[in-house]
Amino acid sequence: MSPVDWISRGASLWRPGFEAKATAGTTRDKPVASAVPGAVSVVPAAAASAAARTTRERLQATWRRGEEALSPRVLRRTLAELLAIVDTRASEVEGGRRAHAFALWYGQASAEERRDAWLLMNEHFGPDAKKLKSAREQYESAHGTPEEGAAEIRFRRAFVSPRTRLLQRFAAFDGGMRFLVDLRAELLPHLKADKRLLPLDAELEALFSTWFDVAFLELRRLSWDSPASLIEKLIKYEAVHDIRSWADLKNRLDSDRRCYAFFHPRLPDEPLIFVEVALMDSMADCITPLLDETAAASDLAKATTAIFYSISNTQPGLRGVSFGDSLIKRVVETLKREFPKLKCFATLSPIPGFRSWLLKNAPADKLARWDKPLELGAKSPERQELLSYAARYLGQELQAGKPLDPVARFHLGNGARVERINWGGDPSAKGLKQSFGLMVNYLYDLRRLDKHRTMLSQGEIPMAGAIEELCR
Repeated sequence: MSPVDWISRGASLWRPGFEAKATAGTTRDKPVASAVPGAVSVVPAAAASAAARTTRERLQATWRRGEEALSPRVLRRTLAELLAIVDTRASEVEGGRRAHAFALWYGQASAEERRDAWLLMNEHFGPDAKKLKSAREQYESAHGTPEEGAAEIRFRRAFVSPRTRLLQRFAAFDGGMRFLVDLRAELLPHLKADKRLLPLDAELEALFSTWFDVAFLELRRLSWDSPASLIEKLIKYEAVHDIRSWADLKNRLDSDRRCYAFFHPRLPDEPLIFVEVALMDSMADCITPLLDETAAASDLAKATTAIFYSISNTQPGLRGVSFGDSLIKRVVETLKREFPKLKCFATLSPIPGFRSWLLKNAPADKLARWDKPLELGAKSPERQELLSYAARYLGQELQAGKPLDPVARFHLGNGARVERINWGGDPSAKGLKQSFGLMVNYLYDLRRLDKHRTMLSQGEIPMAGAIEELCR
């Protein structure tokens, strides 16, 4: 009897149905993704607060205590299953099969049981502290000698933990990448409450940064002729301007529009991030015409400006993995090849953090004057004052050396500059709630992207002269 058969047989005694699920899940037409729900489970607060014992203490115990999900006996068996996955005597294929079997159990486990699995992965698969200390001492001693290179290699290898190998084995089977991305999405909301989980999260983020490097991503244009299953995902993942209907979606995929997304070969039918573009003859100052389903398509022969009006990340589990800037660069290059007359590349962006910032920084009596901003006259003092506050928020407010507003942080970090603030740019209820209806254009001047990044790294936000005037 092989080790994995022994483990599966033993696990079936403690987890009813495990053996049957593992057998059924080994065929290629039943990937593990179907067993792992996309929705994020929530671990009850009581479970997190009551878990006073470490997994090491629980593994040595006899009885379960309080809100602990897995009994000590099942916890020991679960650890044995995870150790079998990284067993150096097992081939990559066999290790992937064992990981697949475990993932099938995980897909049916409760939120509390999953949390126990996270803790085992985190606390029992870290780097060897003694080897790490020894390698560091050898590296420090070899500094400046001919042995420095070899010592550095040993030091680097000492950092590689069994946890890395464990996660790599999970990525080996069909549906494994989907499993890991969903696992991290479920893990992220619990990091503040349980710091023990931070190393597991850091390891996943580091691996994803390599696995989802832009060199491995494919840029695809999405159109009305794309598969219906893919188009439906645009509706599901649109995070900036909700898609209200199929007519709304068709308008965004019309002849004067472009929609591009990045895809990964291990998630072939899942857009990772997508951008919606309007081709126009001038810089847009209001989102309403762009979302008007009855508006006629623009004349592409006159198009000189590409407006990026919506960029949406689709995978919460890939938080911290940056490929948005590469998406914009690739889209700009693609558009320039198709439309050589395009000279201006800009966004029409929301200002999501403005109202909450203003509530903390403006006198209470002034806030009442901006209660109905669309009714303020073009030359009213209240309107000019609100624009000045917005310019200050976008052009001066930094946190840890980065723009305070999350959308500004993204575009300015990519080398854009704050170009223009648009009054009534988003008169929708959502736009009024988050930014009093204001929107902003970030300009991507292709000749000055590096200059703008340098300015930002030095604590200076790049902005047009009109924004500077409003800041004064």
